[in-house]
Amino acid sequence: MVNFLKTKADFDQALKDAGDKLVVIDFTASWCGPCQRIAPKYVEMAKEFPDVIFYKVDVDENDETAEAEKIQAMPTFKFYKSGKALSDYVQGANEAGLREKIKKNK
Repeated sequence: MVNFLKTKADFDQALKDAGDKLVVIDFTASWCGPCQRIAPKYVEMAKEFPDVIFYKVDVDENDETAEAEKIQAMPTFKFYKSGKALSDYVQGANEAGLREKIKKNK
């Protein structure tokens, strides 16, 4: 299961708690068709990469985090390590691209 980060405080704490592990965050929305299509694949990846931490942020419920992270489109997958955003990200429901970036950054 992939948990939602419901507040900016949850987001900040999750990054802090992860230490030097890779964190992948799916910025999503309930009304976004492509988001819903890739959601089961994202859950599969969480099982496939147990050494990586996976979360979701609903951009409507946690707009403070979405704005702080400059999310313009959904889904956007951002990567974090040691509390900092990496330059890599994946925009759109690109399963192969997402899997490749996870392997590259973990």
